[in-house]
Amino acid sequence: MELDVKNLDGKAAGKATVDEAIFGLTDIRSDLLHRTVRWQLAKRQAGTHKTQTRDEVSVTTKKFIRQKGSGGARHGSRNAGIFVGGAVAHGPRVRSHAHELPKKIRKLALAHALSSKVKDGSLIVLDDAKMDAAKTKDLLGKFKALGVENALIIGGTEVDSNFAQAARNIPNIDVLPVAGLNVYDVMRRRQLVVTKDALEGIGARFEAKAGKGK
Repeated sequence: MELDVKNLDGKAAGKATVDEAIFGLTDIRSDLLHRTVRWQLAKRQAGTHKTQTRDEVSVTTKKFIRQKGSGGARHGSRNAGIFVGGAVAHGPRVRSHAHELPKKIRKLALAHALSSKVKDGSLIVLDDAKMDAAKTKDLLGKFKALGVENALIIGGTEVDSNFAQAARNIPNIDVLPVAGLNVYDVMRRRQLVVTKDALEGIGARFEAKAGKGK
């Protein structure tokens, strides 16, 4: 399939041929997108939350009430979870929240994420994403001509430093190299902007994954 290519001034700059298996899926699987986003967010979760157990609470272990005759329950020490300042029963522990997700699912989810942007008319292909100077005001004008307001921009192997510096102060705009393309960042932005170099990188990435799967 072919996609229209524009330059940073919003003018037509030819056509780009892409693989329909990556950009042309029509039946978008929201379940795959959901599973992959959960997998990504679980991997980045710190998992450093923790509460103290009974052996970690610093209180006296002396029996503070006689065993019988008090008219109340029998207790041994103040570090039990029912007392203020005591331990927390079954509280969170330091751990990794990461879980496994098959590579085939991740690959398919990325194709569905890319195809969803094409289906919604939210994919913009640029011939190049380079700036002569790192000026945010100039880049805002170019984004206005392109109709870009809330977007993930994917460059080639390396992102032009002037372009990245000009874009970093613009709200709701993310800039990543093609190696950083992922389902979560694609779905969290309304538009997806990719360069022609990025399209080649995406195609090579899927071919490499297909080769490893054989």
